[in-house]
Amino acid sequence: MPQVSTELEFGSVFQLLVAVVLSAQCTDKRVNMVTPALFARYPTAKEMADAEPEDILEFVSSVSYPNAKSKHLVEMSRKLMERHGGEVPSDMDDLLNLPGVGRKTANVIQAVAFGKSTMAVDTHVFRVSHRLGLVGPRDNTPFKVELALTKHIDKEDIPLAHHWLLLHGRYVCTSRTPHCQSCGLSTICPKLMDGSKLA
Repeated sequence: MPQVSTELEFGSVFQLLVAVVLSAQCTDKRVNMVTPALFARYPTAKEMADAEPEDILEFVSSVSYPNAKSKHLVEMSRKLMERHGGEVPSDMDDLLNLPGVGRKTANVIQAVAFGKSTMAVDTHVFRVSHRLGLVGPRDNTPFKVELALTKHIDKEDIPLAHHWLLLHGRYVCTSRTPHCQSCGLSTICPKLMDGSKLA
């Protein structure tokens, strides 16, 4: 596989964080449609910290859960200014203490922005990992999938593996109608083996 990274568009670690928060239960394509204007007006945590949620809402109203995300972005920016001088921290606990940032988002930031060996598990990674038999039936939460994958993937490949699995799920091993006929992994996929119960 070629070198891969996030399909989100950003110009700084702060902008990446904003884009990842906006991408929760929303497509990267939609996020990339709203962030240019948002970042032109609020390029850093300093500017966004001075805004109100309703100001942000004007820019992000077309993404999923816009009211909650607008509030989180303002609160997150204010906390970045208060505790981190406006810079996005690389520490997991510091990231998780930011409003609107969960484990998946923190793992994306650590991997993409800071090159750390973290595995973000979104719906695509979760689905593909199970379909390909990379994790077991008992790995039934994103955290369990994360632990199982990081246990068996070389440390240096983990940040790339997240994108390999995510993009495979987004474009090939899609949720409702996977494109098995054009999948390069079809010969080793448990889904196609006799007696397979994987869906």
